[in-house]
Amino acid sequence: MVSTHNKDKPWDTEDIDKWKVEEFKPEDNASGLPFAEESSFMTLFPKYREIYLKSVWNDVTKALDKRHIACTLDLVEGSMTVKTTRKTFDPYAILKARDLIKLLARSVPFPQAIKILEDDMACDVIKIGNFVTNKERFVKRRQRLVGPNGNTLKALELLTKCYILVQGNTVSCMGPFKGLKEIRRVVEDCMKNVHPIYHIKELMIKRELAKRPELADEDWSRFLPMFKKRNVARKKAAKPKKEKKVYTPFPPAQQPRKVDLEIESGEYFLSKKEKEVKRLQERREEQSQKQIEKEKERSKDYVAPMEEEYKSTITKSSKKRSISTSDDSSKSKKSKKE
Repeated sequence: MVSTHNKDKPWDTEDIDKWKVEEFKPEDNASGLPFAEESSFMTLFPKYREIYLKSVWNDVTKALDKRHIACTLDLVEGSMTVKTTRKTFDPYAILKARDLIKLLARSVPFPQAIKILEDDMACDVIKIGNFVTNKERFVKRRQRLVGPNGNTLKALELLTKCYILVQGNTVSCMGPFKGLKEIRRVVEDCMKNVHPIYHIKELMIKRELAKRPELADEDWSRFLPMFKKRNVARKKAAKPKKEKKVYTPFPPAQQPRKVDLEIESGEYFLSKKEKEVKRLQERREEQSQKQIEKEKERSKDYVAPMEEEYKSTITKSSKKRSISTSDDSSKSKKSKKE
């Protein structure tokens, strides 16, 4: 059979964008019949999102009605549901609607979340709660992802052309598939204690290399930075030295039994009631001692601090003036006598 792949194709011109996703229209549905079964998706939302979703739900229904998808908001159960109708012609529209309610539940604002209905937009919700068990460490690493004043997130958004929102135990992203893949790698590495700045440097270099067409068919690994792990030496706490005991061939003296100690103290011969009375007295004594110590600690706050003795400057100046006036008067008397 003669091969046909080398033949001229007059319809295949250079101005055609083969990667462009064409909009799905009603005439593209060849059968024109409604779907055989109804598809539906439901997602729960937290209590604090209830007021916002109520205020926005009219706009959500209008946006989904254009694509012939029904939606319901259940405030009692705390859930959002989307489902296909008999007029739905796009089979992928229900998946877009599912992503929309998922983003709204994860605190993405409606003006941003509605963009997911576009064909060239995708989303990803990354779970970060299971990476770290220690809560303080988790909060630090999540804050590292956001950066000071959100600068790290802004840099990632510019480099990947995606929208990123860090909320609770999840990171919600919206954008092209290539950018979402990069963001997932950065987020997961950040929670594994790899700083996002390393990935940001790598993405910046890749963006500059993509502008050079002569490097399109070459390996970029020689241009990318290689970061080595550095194990910082930390000072270990000095262990207390154990004193060596003098060796003796004889075994240690036998310790007295509990009964022997009770016989020595006389407690062995007391009745049950007397033993209970003795224990109560000991407890009360301990409680009274602890109470006295606590009162002393509390009273420390009310003890007035030691103050320096106040020395007024007014008395010194008045003394100097009196001395100077007395000197002047004595001088005047002497001059009169002369």
